[in-house]
Amino acid sequence: MARRVDIRRVLAKNVRRLRKAAGLSQSALAVDAGQHQYLISKIENGQVDVRIGNVGKIAAALGVHPRELFEE
Repeated sequence: MARRVDIRRVLAKNVRRLRKAAGLSQSALAVDAGQHQYLISKIENGQVDVRIGNVGKIAAALGVHPRELFEE
């Protein structure tokens, strides 16, 4: 039986880690990804389900493949 993964938590952790590694603020990432800063904040706090298109934009702004946002 597969174990249950809290995908919001995994995404939150990875976005925060990659953003900080890139030296970006939430506001700068939001601008680069064409998103609102409050959305980045909600993602990093695991408070929102993210549309797949937005995942692609955030990954591109971070310079990573989208799958890296979901790796544990």
